Amino acid sequence: LLIRPTPRLLCTATKQKNNGQNLEEDAGQSEQKTDPASAEKSLLEEKVKLEEQLKETMEKYKRALADTENLRQRSQKLVEEAKLYGIQSFCKDLLEVADILEKATQCVPQEEIKDDNPHLKNLYEGLVMTEVQIQKVFTKHGLLKLNPVGAKFDPYEHEALFHTPVEGKEPGTVALVNKVGYKLHGRTLRPALVGVVKEA
Repeated sequence: LLIRPTPRLLCTATKQKNNGQNLEEDAGQSEQKTDPASAEKSLLEEKVKLEEQLKETMEKYKRALADTENLRQRSQKLVEEAKLYGIQSFCKDLLEVADILEKATQCVPQEEIKDDNPHLKNLYEGLVMTEVQIQKVFTKHGLLKLNPVGAKFDPYEHEALFHTPVEGKEPGTVALVNKVGYKLHGRTLRPALVGVVKEA
């Protein structure tokens, strides 16, 4: 038997269908009504978490920037010092040559330097000129001679070989320089070897 749907049956089915949809919509709306509060809470928690992460990342970034700047400054300082003091060992070796020249000129008796002894005179004058020239080269490159006779004893620039009382000289001053010292750009390359005045 085939039952034809009558308009009344169709109307009843449509009402039931609509009622089902309305129930689903009401349930969805009730869910949506309860969701905004929990969604807002979770969003706030997420916001706080992200702000903390941002703060931590910014602190790490600032520390990294500071470390990089410190490293750059240290590297720059090392490069500058290398430029200034890179010739230090070479200068130390040349100091021995300067010492020999100085001793050679000091050993020649002044009374022997006469026109009737031209060989000795020329040799002496050549040594003096060489010594003067080497000191000019030293000065040009920041290497200065320390000859501290009469100066106050300074342990950073002088090395005391002995202490002795000397009349008319203040205790703690340099009475005698056994070997001159040198400074390279303000840094003591070789201390002067000195005798220091002590109280009698």
